[in-house]
Amino acid sequence: MDIGNPVDFTGRAVIVTGGTKGIGAAIAEMFLAAGAEVMVCGRSEPPSPPEAVGRTAHFRSVDVRDPAAAAGLVEAAVDRFGRLDVLVNNAGGSPDADAATVSPRFVEKIVALNLLAPFYVAQAANRIMQGQQDGGSIVNIGSVSAHTPQPGTAAYTAAKAGLLALTRALALEWAPKVRVNHITTGPIRTESAAPMYGEDGGAAVAGVIPMGRMAVPDDVARACLYLAGGLAAYVNGADLAVHGGGEVPARFLVAKGGRRRDPHPESFSSS
Repeated sequence: MDIGNPVDFTGRAVIVTGGTKGIGAAIAEMFLAAGAEVMVCGRSEPPSPPEAVGRTAHFRSVDVRDPAAAAGLVEAAVDRFGRLDVLVNNAGGSPDADAATVSPRFVEKIVALNLLAPFYVAQAANRIMQGQQDGGSIVNIGSVSAHTPQPGTAAYTAAKAGLLALTRALALEWAPKVRVNHITTGPIRTESAAPMYGEDGGAAVAGVIPMGRMAVPDDVARACLYLAGGLAAYVNGADLAVHGGGEVPARFLVAKGGRRRDPHPESFSSS
Protein backbone atom coordinates (compact mmCIF):
# COMPACT_ATOMS: atom_id res chain seq x y z
CA MET A 1 0.00 0.00 0.00
CA ASP A 2 1.32 3.42 -0.96
CA ILE A 3 1.13 5.76 2.02
CA GLY A 4 3.22 8.50 0.43
CA ASN A 5 5.20 10.57 2.87
CA PRO A 6 4.03 9.30 6.29
CA VAL A 7 5.02 12.52 8.05
CA ASP A 8 3.41 14.89 5.54
CA PHE A 9 0.20 16.27 7.01
CA THR A 10 -0.41 18.88 4.33
CA GLY A 11 -4.15 19.44 3.97
CA ARG A 12 -4.87 17.80 7.32
CA ALA A 13 -6.49 19.49 10.31
CA VAL A 14 -5.40 18.90 13.90
CA ILE A 15 -6.67 19.89 17.35
CA VAL A 16 -4.28 19.85 20.32
CA THR A 17 -5.95 20.48 23.68
CA GLY A 18 -3.76 22.25 26.19
CA GLY A 19 -1.59 23.13 23.22
CA THR A 20 -0.35 26.55 24.27
CA LYS A 21 2.70 25.56 26.31
CA GLY A 22 4.97 22.69 27.30
CA ILE A 23 4.22 19.31 25.75
CA GLY A 24 1.10 20.55 23.97
CA ALA A 25 2.95 23.40 22.27
CA ALA A 26 5.67 21.01 21.09
CA ILE A 27 2.99 18.71 19.64
CA ALA A 28 1.31 21.63 17.86
CA GLU A 29 4.65 22.83 16.46
CA MET A 30 5.50 19.33 15.21
CA PHE A 31 2.23 19.08 13.27
CA LEU A 32 2.64 22.60 11.90
CA ALA A 33 6.12 21.71 10.67
CA ALA A 34 4.61 18.62 9.00
CA GLY A 35 2.19 20.81 7.03
CA ALA A 36 -1.01 20.51 9.08
CA GLU A 37 -3.47 23.22 10.02
CA VAL A 38 -3.57 23.27 13.81
CA MET A 39 -5.97 24.61 16.41
CA VAL A 40 -4.88 24.73 20.05
CA CYS A 41 -6.96 25.54 23.08
CA GLY A 42 -6.55 26.63 26.67
CA ARG A 43 -8.43 28.61 29.26
CA SER A 44 -6.33 31.74 28.70
CA GLU A 45 -4.76 33.08 25.52
CA PRO A 46 -0.97 32.68 25.35
CA PRO A 47 1.35 35.62 24.56
CA SER A 48 1.99 33.91 21.23
CA PRO A 49 0.46 30.71 19.82
CA PRO A 50 2.76 27.85 18.75
CA GLU A 51 4.42 28.38 15.39
CA ALA A 52 6.80 26.53 13.08
CA VAL A 53 8.24 27.07 9.58
CA GLY A 54 6.47 30.42 9.38
CA ARG A 55 3.06 28.96 10.19
CA THR A 56 1.02 29.64 13.33
CA ALA A 57 -1.57 27.63 15.23
CA HIS A 58 -5.06 29.04 15.71
CA PHE A 59 -6.09 29.56 19.33
CA ARG A 60 -9.50 29.13 20.94
CA SER A 61 -10.28 29.77 24.59
CA VAL A 62 -12.03 26.65 25.89
CA ASP A 63 -12.61 24.84 29.16
CA VAL A 64 -12.68 21.28 27.82
CA ARG A 65 -14.26 20.03 31.05
CA ASP A 66 -17.51 21.58 29.79
CA PRO A 67 -19.16 19.18 27.28
CA ALA A 68 -20.75 22.01 25.31
CA ALA A 69 -17.48 23.91 25.13
CA ALA A 70 -15.64 20.75 24.04
CA ALA A 71 -18.13 20.25 21.22
CA GLY A 72 -17.78 23.92 20.32
CA LEU A 73 -14.02 23.48 19.97
CA VAL A 74 -14.49 20.75 17.39
CA GLU A 75 -17.14 22.76 15.56
CA ALA A 76 -14.80 25.77 15.43
CA ALA A 77 -12.00 23.68 13.96
CA VAL A 78 -14.29 22.21 11.29
CA ASP A 79 -15.69 25.65 10.45
CA ARG A 80 -12.15 27.00 9.97
CA PHE A 81 -10.46 24.02 8.30
CA GLY A 82 -13.38 22.22 6.67
CA ARG A 83 -12.43 18.90 8.29
CA LEU A 84 -10.78 17.30 11.32
CA ASP A 85 -8.20 14.55 10.91
CA VAL A 86 -6.36 14.37 14.23
CA LEU A 87 -7.26 15.08 17.84
CA VAL A 88 -4.54 15.05 20.47
CA ASN A 89 -6.04 15.05 23.97
CA ASN A 90 -3.12 16.58 25.82
CA ALA A 91 -4.76 18.83 28.45
CA GLY A 92 -4.33 17.40 31.93
CA GLY A 93 -2.23 17.36 35.07
CA SER A 94 -2.58 17.68 38.81
CA PRO A 95 -0.74 19.03 41.85
CA ASP A 96 0.13 16.48 44.52
CA ALA A 97 -2.50 16.01 47.21
CA ASP A 98 -2.90 13.79 50.28
CA ALA A 99 -5.63 11.25 49.51
CA ALA A 100 -6.64 11.13 53.19
CA THR A 101 -7.58 14.81 53.34
CA VAL A 102 -8.18 15.96 49.78
CA SER A 103 -11.54 17.60 49.16
CA PRO A 104 -14.30 16.11 46.99
CA ARG A 105 -14.17 19.24 44.80
CA PHE A 106 -10.46 18.66 44.12
CA VAL A 107 -11.06 15.05 43.12
CA GLU A 108 -13.94 16.02 40.83
CA LYS A 109 -11.84 18.68 39.07
CA ILE A 110 -8.91 16.32 38.52
CA VAL A 111 -11.09 13.54 37.16
CA ALA A 112 -12.97 16.02 34.97
CA LEU A 113 -9.77 17.39 33.42
CA ASN A 114 -7.89 14.13 32.95
CA LEU A 115 -10.70 11.72 32.05
CA LEU A 116 -14.04 13.36 31.30
CA ALA A 117 -12.66 16.18 29.13
CA PRO A 118 -10.81 13.82 26.75
CA PHE A 119 -14.03 11.82 26.43
CA TYR A 120 -16.09 14.91 25.62
CA VAL A 121 -13.70 16.19 22.94
CA ALA A 122 -13.18 12.72 21.46
CA GLN A 123 -16.93 12.17 21.24
CA ALA A 124 -17.39 15.40 19.28
CA ALA A 125 -14.37 14.64 17.07
CA ASN A 126 -15.64 11.14 16.30
CA ARG A 127 -18.92 12.50 14.97
CA ILE A 128 -16.96 14.45 12.35
CA MET A 129 -14.34 11.80 11.57
CA GLN A 130 -16.87 9.02 11.02
CA GLY A 131 -18.34 11.03 8.14
CA GLN A 132 -15.01 11.57 6.39
CA GLN A 133 -13.70 9.20 3.75
CA ASP A 134 -10.32 8.96 5.47
CA GLY A 135 -11.75 8.84 9.01
CA GLY A 136 -9.39 10.19 11.62
CA SER A 137 -7.05 9.54 14.51
CA ILE A 138 -7.29 10.34 18.22
CA VAL A 139 -4.24 10.28 20.49
CA ASN A 140 -4.68 10.46 24.27
CA ILE A 141 -1.69 11.66 26.30
CA GLY A 142 -1.49 9.57 29.46
CA SER A 143 0.97 9.04 32.26
CA VAL A 144 3.12 6.35 33.79
CA SER A 145 1.02 7.00 36.90
CA ALA A 146 -1.72 4.89 35.29
CA HIS A 147 0.61 1.90 35.59
CA THR A 148 2.74 2.82 38.60
CA PRO A 149 0.99 5.06 41.17
CA GLN A 150 3.07 7.54 43.15
CA PRO A 151 2.27 9.00 46.59
CA GLY A 152 0.12 12.12 46.40
CA THR A 153 -1.46 11.27 43.04
CA ALA A 154 -4.49 9.11 43.90
CA ALA A 155 -7.10 11.11 41.97
CA TYR A 156 -4.74 11.74 39.07
CA THR A 157 -3.67 8.09 38.93
CA ALA A 158 -7.28 6.91 38.90
CA ALA A 159 -8.18 9.37 36.14
CA LYS A 160 -5.18 8.42 33.98
CA ALA A 161 -5.87 4.72 34.46
CA GLY A 162 -9.41 5.48 33.31
CA LEU A 163 -8.07 7.31 30.25
CA LEU A 164 -6.08 4.24 29.23
CA ALA A 165 -9.15 2.03 29.61
CA LEU A 166 -11.26 4.59 27.75
CA THR A 167 -8.76 4.56 24.88
CA ARG A 168 -9.11 0.81 24.48
CA ALA A 169 -12.90 0.96 24.69
CA LEU A 170 -13.20 3.70 22.07
CA ALA A 171 -10.74 1.89 19.81
CA LEU A 172 -13.12 -1.07 19.82
CA GLU A 173 -16.24 0.99 19.16
CA TRP A 174 -15.02 3.53 16.61
CA ALA A 175 -12.81 1.46 14.30
CA PRO A 176 -12.23 1.14 11.41
CA LYS A 177 -12.90 4.78 10.53
CA VAL A 178 -11.36 6.25 13.69
CA ARG A 179 -8.23 4.92 15.37
CA VAL A 180 -7.77 5.72 19.08
CA ASN A 181 -4.39 5.30 20.75
CA HIS A 182 -2.65 6.21 24.00
CA ILE A 183 0.83 7.44 24.91
CA THR A 184 2.23 6.65 28.36
CA THR A 185 4.61 9.44 29.28
CA GLY A 186 7.17 9.46 32.09
CA PRO A 187 9.02 12.45 33.61
CA ILE A 188 9.34 15.22 31.04
CA ARG A 189 11.52 18.30 31.23
CA THR A 190 9.26 21.30 30.77
CA GLU A 191 9.65 24.80 32.13
CA SER A 192 6.61 24.50 34.38
CA ALA A 193 7.72 21.12 35.76
CA ALA A 194 11.33 22.13 36.49
CA PRO A 195 10.77 23.17 40.15
CA MET A 196 9.57 19.70 41.13
CA TYR A 197 12.87 18.11 40.13
CA GLY A 198 14.92 19.90 42.79
CA GLU A 199 18.17 21.79 42.86
CA ASP A 200 20.01 19.25 40.68
CA GLY A 201 17.70 20.01 37.76
CA GLY A 202 16.46 16.44 37.51
CA ALA A 203 19.81 14.62 37.50
CA ALA A 204 18.62 12.21 40.19
CA VAL A 205 15.50 11.41 38.15
CA ALA A 206 17.52 10.93 34.96
CA GLY A 207 19.78 8.56 36.85
CA VAL A 208 17.05 5.97 37.37
CA ILE A 209 15.77 6.04 33.78
CA PRO A 210 17.34 3.35 31.56
CA MET A 211 17.84 5.83 28.70
CA GLY A 212 19.89 8.01 31.05
CA ARG A 213 17.88 11.18 30.51
CA MET A 214 14.43 12.60 31.06
CA ALA A 215 12.16 13.07 28.07
CA VAL A 216 11.77 16.42 26.38
CA PRO A 217 8.45 17.53 24.85
CA ASP A 218 9.61 16.73 21.32
CA ASP A 219 9.91 13.04 22.28
CA VAL A 220 6.16 12.96 22.88
CA ALA A 221 5.42 15.10 19.83
CA ARG A 222 7.24 12.67 17.52
CA ALA A 223 5.21 9.79 18.95
CA CYS A 224 2.00 11.71 18.19
CA LEU A 225 3.14 12.26 14.62
CA TYR A 226 3.72 8.52 14.23
CA LEU A 227 0.39 7.44 15.74
CA ALA A 228 -1.57 9.95 13.66
CA GLY A 229 0.15 9.12 10.38
CA GLY A 230 0.19 6.44 7.72
CA LEU A 231 2.91 4.36 9.34
CA ALA A 232 0.43 3.56 12.13
CA ALA A 233 -2.52 2.81 9.83
CA TYR A 234 -3.13 -0.54 11.57
CA VAL A 235 -2.29 0.65 15.09
CA ASN A 236 -5.46 0.96 17.15
CA GLY A 237 -6.06 0.69 20.89
CA ALA A 238 -2.30 0.75 21.52
CA ASP A 239 -0.47 2.07 24.56
CA LEU A 240 2.85 3.48 23.31
CA ALA A 241 5.35 3.92 26.14
CA VAL A 242 7.45 7.08 25.77
CA HIS A 243 9.22 6.93 29.13
CA GLY A 244 12.77 5.85 28.32
CA GLY A 245 12.21 2.33 29.61
CA GLY A 246 10.53 3.29 32.89
CA GLU A 247 12.59 3.39 36.08
CA VAL A 248 15.31 1.13 37.40
CA PRO A 249 13.66 -0.86 40.25
CA ALA A 250 14.45 0.42 43.75
CA ARG A 251 15.57 -3.05 44.83
CA PHE A 252 18.26 -2.95 42.14
CA LEU A 253 19.51 0.43 43.34
CA VAL A 254 19.61 -0.82 46.93
CA ALA A 255 21.57 -3.88 45.86
CA LYS A 256 24.06 -1.62 44.09
CA GLY A 257 24.49 0.57 47.13
CA GLY A 258 22.12 3.30 45.94
CA ARG A 259 24.23 4.20 42.89
CA ARG A 260 22.32 5.60 39.95
CA ARG A 261 23.24 5.66 36.31
CA ASP A 262 25.18 8.71 35.16
CA PRO A 263 22.82 10.75 33.02
CA HIS A 264 23.88 11.55 29.47
CA PRO A 265 24.89 15.17 28.85
CA GLU A 266 21.71 15.73 26.88
CA SER A 267 19.70 15.05 30.04
CA PHE A 268 19.70 18.75 30.72
CA SER A 269 18.61 19.96 27.33
CA SER A 270 15.29 21.75 27.00
CA SER A 271 12.87 22.44 24.21
